[in-house]
Amino acid sequence: MQNNNFQIDNSGIDPQTNFSDNPDFQSVLASRRSFLKGSLGAAIATIMGSALVGCSSDTAAPVTGPVAVKPEPAPILLGFTAIAANRLDTATVPAGYTARAFLPMGTPLLGSYPAYLVDGSNSGADMEQQVGAHHDGMHFFPLDARSTGQNSNEGLLVFNHEYLDANVLHPMGPTGLPRPADEVRKEVAAHGVTVAHIKKDAQGQFQLVQGSPLNRRITGATPMDITGPVRGDAKVVTKYSQDGTRTRGTLNNCGNGFTPWGTYLTCEENWAGYFMNADATKPREHSRYGVGSRNGRYYWETADSGADQFQRFNASSLGADASEDYRNEPNTYGWIVEIDPFNPDSVPQKRTALGRFGHEGIIFGPVVEGQPIIAYSGDDSTFEYIYKYVSKAPYYKATAGGHLLNDGTLYVAKFNADGSGEWLALDINNEELMTKANAANVTFDSQADILLNTRLAADIAGATKMDRPEWGAVHPTTGEVYFTLTNNTRRTTEQIDAANPRANNATGHIIRWKENAATSGLSFNWDIFLLAGDVGTTTEGSNITLTADNHLASPDGLMFSANGLLWIQTDMSGSQQGQGPYGNNQMLVADPATGMIKRFFVGPVDAEVTGLAFTPDLKTMFVNIQHPGDRSTPTQFTSNWPANDGTSRPRSATVIITKDDGGVIGS
Repeated sequence: MQNNNFQIDNSGIDPQTNFSDNPDFQSVLASRRSFLKGSLGAAIATIMGSALVGCSSDTAAPVTGPVAVKPEPAPILLGFTAIAANRLDTATVPAGYTARAFLPMGTPLLGSYPAYLVDGSNSGADMEQQVGAHHDGMHFFPLDARSTGQNSNEGLLVFNHEYLDANVLHPMGPTGLPRPADEVRKEVAAHGVTVAHIKKDAQGQFQLVQGSPLNRRITGATPMDITGPVRGDAKVVTKYSQDGTRTRGTLNNCGNGFTPWGTYLTCEENWAGYFMNADATKPREHSRYGVGSRNGRYYWETADSGADQFQRFNASSLGADASEDYRNEPNTYGWIVEIDPFNPDSVPQKRTALGRFGHEGIIFGPVVEGQPIIAYSGDDSTFEYIYKYVSKAPYYKATAGGHLLNDGTLYVAKFNADGSGEWLALDINNEELMTKANAANVTFDSQADILLNTRLAADIAGATKMDRPEWGAVHPTTGEVYFTLTNNTRRTTEQIDAANPRANNATGHIIRWKENAATSGLSFNWDIFLLAGDVGTTTEGSNITLTADNHLASPDGLMFSANGLLWIQTDMSGSQQGQGPYGNNQMLVADPATGMIKRFFVGPVDAEVTGLAFTPDLKTMFVNIQHPGDRSTPTQFTSNWPANDGTSRPRSATVIITKDDGGVIGS
């Protein structure tokens, strides 16, 4: 008998699990920003140097010989007219730009190319061959990415599928408990990553290359390798992998990254809610991450058949030891996964040296031949942390590869009240960390143990608890690192600190820092680039005051384009999106050198604007629209974008944005 008295959690959000006692500061210093202004000014001088020298000379030599052909003038960046906030059920772009939907959920991608069925009746097998749900982080790899990397007409668009809305995915929503196995199969397949080979047609429009061997779906069931220090550890032994070297699937893939050697990184964010563990006492690998006791988010563990494939979401101790059940299955999630988009037969690699937490994304610092690679990642949960990874081996272009992500040091950030910061090593050989652990009666028996319990190790190290650290971006010229802190309404007045200066922080902010070369990058200087909020909100020291052209709330997605523009995407939800001054979720663009910010894009009703990529010539932009109309029921939808026909189910999709005159995006 089916039990219909259940409710799937469509929020995709894990609960707060950080109740550590890490220090909070009681005051905010007035200004910590001069170092950033100086470095940005120096960068601009470097870029403009030759022109400035020529113009300032009073004794310039006369021109002799042939006159050079005048180069095409650089585009005037931020030359567009900012668009107004709105609640239209469409994708709004400035005058002179065009936006069109592309590759919506259910688009036939490979195999038998099953057509998308508008009533939601596609099977699980169909979804494994179609574009997945809830598009998120994304990157465009030119087809010549591993040579010149300049092809703007053909490439691989690789993008994440974070979670799903069961009311949209199935004809009448989920049908009850136990969950029908094919419904679960379809939901598992809706997660993961799409690799889509795309190419411009004769009209200059990108189209999917049907039949391409490079098209691929990676799902919540795809076999994957566990690599790095945790590989083979007893705490990742399962019935599926009794030697602890493999697992199945990747889930809740939010932000992303891409490596200097041309591979894609997908990040597992709010994965803990997919599992349940009914044991009386949970291991810290579960409790500190929010694995529940009663059921998983989608009740996959109740599937009425396909026991091994779906019962793995029940992490209770059911067998004689870990090799006979899935008590350790959650420990195989929370990682960054490397995918080679140019090799459809490659096995995705879970890179455990980068730490286990709710990865929102990953970004690389400037790559220098002969120096270690540096990568940053945020843990998107209330009061969680920002991390940095430094490889042990140096980077050399000729030999670079995934091995650089298997051996290195993971650090966590501490933001001091005076505008300085420290990177605290989460390393078994860090005597200070081990001393603090002993004082707290916490034992780590190996580096694998620290990485499996990254959050706990960061608690003990004394990291700064942040207001939901999400996406990051590195300025292409100055090397400054920017991070969005989306919001935190749970921070009290007593908990404010210099880096998180507002109690009940409903609108969020963006922080930035510059590494200190004199300390080999073990310290940094930081400031707040932007306090989000309504018209009139001012960020002290940066001279940014928000207006009707750029007021915003809950900054989330973040990316620098190669010309130094900072693109900011928002993820409002609930009443903040449904009412008040901000309208639908949006994307803005900032010039950090001047502080100018303009609203460039507004998404459809109820949707999150997320994921961003460019072609190398910066003339095509890809933006993802996630869960339009996600507060719908199976029979009534608050949006039917992108069909916009008044009846169709809403579908997550990519939006392609071009300038009508063929120019650079943002000009």
